[in-house]
Amino acid sequence: MQKKIARRRVMPFRAKPVFTLFVLGVSISIVHAQEQDSPSSQTLPEIVVSGSRSESNRFDVPAAVDVVQINGFAAQSPLVNLSEVLGVVPGIQIRERQNYSQDLQVSIRGFGTRSTFGVRGVRILVDGIPATMPDGQGQSSNASLASASRIEVLRGPMAQLYGNSAGGVLQVFTKEPPLKPEASFSLGAGSDNQRVIGASIGGGSAALGGTLDVTQFSTDGYRDHSAARRNTLNAKIVAKPSTDTKITAVFNSIDQPLSQDPLGLTRADFQMNPRQVTPGAITFNTRKTVTQQQMGLVVEQRLSSHDVLNARVYGGKRNVFQTLAFPGGALVQAGGVIDLDRGYGGIGLDWRHQTEFNGLPLNWTLGVEIDSLSERRRGFVNNNGVAGALRRDEKDKAKNTDVFAQVDWTFAPNWRAIAGVRLSRVRMSVDDDFVVRNPDPTLDNPDDSGETVYTQTSPVIGVVWSASDNLNIYSNLGQGFETPTLAELAYRANGTGPNLGLRASTSTHAEIGAKIRQGHHLLDLAVFHSRSKNEIVQQQSQFGRAIFQNVDGVERRGAEASWRSEWSSQLSTSVAYTWLEARFRKAFSSSAGITDAGNRLPGAPQHSLYTELQYRWWNTLTTAVEMRADSKVYVNDANSDAASGYTLFNLRAGYVFNMKATKVMLFGRIDNVFDRAYAGSVIVNEGNQRFFEAAPGRRFYVGARTEF
Repeated sequence: MQKKIARRRVMPFRAKPVFTLFVLGVSISIVHAQEQDSPSSQTLPEIVVSGSRSESNRFDVPAAVDVVQINGFAAQSPLVNLSEVLGVVPGIQIRERQNYSQDLQVSIRGFGTRSTFGVRGVRILVDGIPATMPDGQGQSSNASLASASRIEVLRGPMAQLYGNSAGGVLQVFTKEPPLKPEASFSLGAGSDNQRVIGASIGGGSAALGGTLDVTQFSTDGYRDHSAARRNTLNAKIVAKPSTDTKITAVFNSIDQPLSQDPLGLTRADFQMNPRQVTPGAITFNTRKTVTQQQMGLVVEQRLSSHDVLNARVYGGKRNVFQTLAFPGGALVQAGGVIDLDRGYGGIGLDWRHQTEFNGLPLNWTLGVEIDSLSERRRGFVNNNGVAGALRRDEKDKAKNTDVFAQVDWTFAPNWRAIAGVRLSRVRMSVDDDFVVRNPDPTLDNPDDSGETVYTQTSPVIGVVWSASDNLNIYSNLGQGFETPTLAELAYRANGTGPNLGLRASTSTHAEIGAKIRQGHHLLDLAVFHSRSKNEIVQQQSQFGRAIFQNVDGVERRGAEASWRSEWSSQLSTSVAYTWLEARFRKAFSSSAGITDAGNRLPGAPQHSLYTELQYRWWNTLTTAVEMRADSKVYVNDANSDAASGYTLFNLRAGYVFNMKATKVMLFGRIDNVFDRAYAGSVIVNEGNQRFFEAAPGRRFYVGARTEF
């Protein structure tokens, strides 16, 4: 295999606050000058969201919620990863790992930072269908940006109304079918042989319409042994047989036949050559293949002028084959090859009623959700990338049954309250079919079947005061919980079988915020605090066996600010800043040593800043500069090492040609303009000290999109 040559010497970089503030100040000065020259500045549009479980004006929801509109034609990026579009939202961190055998690292206000696989602590929904399983683990790959119309990010106590592992909620909505026939085609190419090809078609009438989107993505990868290929298909059909009925059917398919895993790097290897691959990845041919198909049906029925019934049903299957960087030959190691076949599905029903009390609106919602998964998990010895002898064979199940109620009451002309409660029951079980009895303990593998049940009542209350038409002040208080996933229950210390004694983490959340708008300005501010008991943290990790334990006194507090402005029809700016103080308040021990009270949570930067300045020329040419800055990130609970902070600049531009019924957009972007060397993500608590995942240097991407 031909090795990629490192082009840069790795140096520790830190975000430079003085320089960052200087750039921000210059941007603000420019836009102030532009405002004085542009009396035709427009008011920012209002956006309707579903952050409070019923449609509301975003400005009036008593919670920190942001909406990012997606325009698949005009976007000046490949539209492959959520990290491309959510920089403008404070409080959320999405780290692109340059490793498509592992999912994106997604965290909200410090929840989800400890996850090394999948998405933990953040609930993901796509068109109302959960992409988070009953055990709390989710996949961001369910969301197709090419066919999306908007993304909503809900943070804080109100997210607890969505149940297990809702440290925050990320919802993706597919675009509605157009009333006139439309078709589009896109093609893009970039550094490291990145290729994106997509096509979509849609159309219909007010009574029946549909959209179909297909995308093919491939890359050789920035690092050695990190090539990937992925094909996605998304379809949506909307039928309105009457003015009171709306039926939406969605279908999603993912085929990922190749995604090589280069593994993390030690600090020494990262500094020597960030593009290199860990030798064990070559020896054991570490990789993953994934196929997934999912269907869902959502029905909204208006029963009367005051009542709406919403029902959903969905189902899917997911197959995963993955090779790890060790043989896993011992009976208790469960093998270095994973073969997983999963089926999942669920139903949901909610009833929304609108009425009045003392002449003011009073709305309530009652609902029930039942979701389940059943998976056959097998493990085999990894004979240098080839599956060998069986070492694990079990059937795992998880099921949640949730009942919730919510009241939205405007109890005074300028006061509104939202209160809700959710009762959750999550049952998980393991049926072990790989049983080997032998007097020799090293050759004995007993029956490790078992089950456990978690229950939780999550109350939430929020109040908003409309001090004026342009100022809302709100506060929230709520409780939530996070169960262990089936993967986190898989092993226990000093024995075989699942760790059924692992408890669910419970947390208390509080938030105070303000939303301010004035003409072309929209400013959101929030301060928050949460405290967790029985936080699920890693106890030890060896030979692919991660064992978890509960610890108390984990605290997350911080502040968020976002400022968006449309200074004129040509110029717009966005600023998003997050300060996060996430710490262990009690000491505990693990195989990595003692974690002292006061240590920071790994994977969570204390400061994050994103700024963007965009200018449109003659309604055909758009240019923009982006800046991202993160402070350092600790790699483990012991805080023994950290990935340095960094500041990056990106440039992008797009030009639109209008040719009667056809539009063409040519666009390009340069990411990491100054070729900074940094770790884009870290593998938290990695047992072999391979914490660092290198981010690319300067990257180029060009593309073309047509719309008919």
